[in-house]
Amino acid sequence: MEDSIQKSGSKFNMFKLFCKLCDVIASVSKYTEKTAAVKIFINKEGYDGDLYLLLKFLIPEADQRVYNLKAKQIINIFSTLFEWSADELIESYNQTGDVSETICSFFSKLDSVGKKSKLTNQMVDDWLGKLTELTREKEQQSHFSKICKLVSCLELKYIIRLIMKDLRVNAGAKHMLEGLRKGAYEVFQNSRNLRAVIEKCQQTSERKSLECGIVLNTPVKPMLAEPCRSVKQAMERCNREMYAEIKYDGERLQLHKDGSTFMFFSRSLKPTLDHKVADLNKVVSEAFPTSKDLIIDAEMLLVDTNTGKPLPFGTLGIHKKKQFKDAAVCLFVFDCIYCDGQSLMEKSLRERRKILEEDMKEVPNRENDKLEMLIQKVIDEGLEGLVLKDLDTMYEPGKRHWLKMKKDYLKEGDMADTADLIVLGAFYGTGNKGGTMSVFLMGVYDKEKQKFCTVTKCGNGHDDAMLDRINKDLEPQMRKIFRIYEDLPEWIECSRSLVPDFIVTNPKEAPVWEITGAEFTRSDKHTASGISIRFPRVTRIRDDKNWETATSLQELETLLELSKAKTEKDGKKVSITGKRKHKAIDKSPENENDITVGSMRKNDADSDGETKAKIARIQCKYGAQCYRKNVEHRKRFEHPE
Repeated sequence: MEDSIQKSGSKFNMFKLFCKLCDVIASVSKYTEKTAAVKIFINKEGYDGDLYLLLKFLIPEADQRVYNLKAKQIINIFSTLFEWSADELIESYNQTGDVSETICSFFSKLDSVGKKSKLTNQMVDDWLGKLTELTREKEQQSHFSKICKLVSCLELKYIIRLIMKDLRVNAGAKHMLEGLRKGAYEVFQNSRNLRAVIEKCQQTSERKSLECGIVLNTPVKPMLAEPCRSVKQAMERCNREMYAEIKYDGERLQLHKDGSTFMFFSRSLKPTLDHKVADLNKVVSEAFPTSKDLIIDAEMLLVDTNTGKPLPFGTLGIHKKKQFKDAAVCLFVFDCIYCDGQSLMEKSLRERRKILEEDMKEVPNRENDKLEMLIQKVIDEGLEGLVLKDLDTMYEPGKRHWLKMKKDYLKEGDMADTADLIVLGAFYGTGNKGGTMSVFLMGVYDKEKQKFCTVTKCGNGHDDAMLDRINKDLEPQMRKIFRIYEDLPEWIECSRSLVPDFIVTNPKEAPVWEITGAEFTRSDKHTASGISIRFPRVTRIRDDKNWETATSLQELETLLELSKAKTEKDGKKVSITGKRKHKAIDKSPENENDITVGSMRKNDADSDGETKAKIARIQCKYGAQCYRKNVEHRKRFEHPE
């Protein structure tokens, strides 16, 4: 089989043919036509090409290799290599949003460009493999210099796109793999192993359907959750019974246990860094002593061993982790998709959970008010939210059939952290937004320094039509500064890493937008006392506000403190009600053999009474100092003096 996959001498392995195939795929608009183009190519009479390399190139996002290069770095390399003007390259890139088009528009003017290339797919793959080993710019320049002597302009374009892991043909893995065989994409979803997919397709008769089994030690694309805007929506989607799990703000982790051997994979299906999981091997083995092999879906985070509370997202990093001495890596297991040689993905969540946690009792709960109180209490505890799962659903890799409830989703955003910020600058977009302002630098006014400070970059919340209108409205108010720090006006305080492509000419005439996010955070990059907003998005255009009535720096500092104080206050006096449907595997430095399996039990009568007494209206986190004036918000939330 290996010989049939790797045949480097075939004419079908010429890289120029791959490039022409990509052009054909890009030229047709219907996905069925794109799939047909792949199918026609690999079914040509006498085709004996390397299917593995072809598909590997057609699905670059599935390639786990890291090239350590971004668009601006590629521009710098070619600018130095051919003595091109870096400013002209950047200007061209800003207009097109496609670094490959920019480089090739300059490269095509060179006299030395090869017209008849003999480059093969294997040669390009080897060259890309070597590129992953190079991190210094001079080494990368030398490496590019070698390939530039061999390529045509078209080939260079697709080599750069392979590096960027985007062929820009408007087709994904599904459309490419369906050209190989119907059902191939489903097999790929489960195994993420192209060689295994090709072998299965070639070994299975066309008359038989492909089995979509998962393979131990090969990562499976995780099942995901879509935003849930209300309790009513949750009840409609999960129309029978559901699990309500705490959504911890950690890192998604997939664990493969093969006997006494462990492999850990991230959400992006890459191996997890060793320093993050070094403490988990022994405790996982003790937690699952009877299982020979398994694949579990979990969330990994750092927990304060003194308080038992999760530490913020990002603390698992090798440097951040050292700042927390009294902390342990904790694995919160919430699903099992493979156990003792058997795939569990086609079993319902109810069955999978029974296998995972035989000792836990189910507490049926279909009451809207209790779910609403649960999400409120989770938020008050400083946790991220809830994930809701229908008990009768199968595990479907990559599908968003779970629901996630976070404070910035609920009540039309009334439970989120928001601020009215001023548009101070803008950045060019990439891809189909190239040449337009699509990401905006938002900020506040510091009354003491009499300067404008940055709070966040925001590129979410506008649809295409609104973005077009905003570009037309903002263009007369903007001045291009091409991210040059020295060209910043004196009225703004901005770090070098956040200098935009455009700056407003007069911030006192700039528009004000309501920005909603998951929470206020601290950021060294931003100059508004280091305050920023996590997961920001535009929720309203505030035509009724100007720079004087927008949120000021001093007001932003107050909002941050109020948010923190409310969370800490409520976190001390409430406990989350309901049943926690996952196991917490905790590796404590004080006792290496301790494994705590936490479960939230059914409320007693007093607890239920307390819950029902509170459901009339939820207390606003800002209390009497709430700055919101809209009537609807005042109706929904209490504001005690």
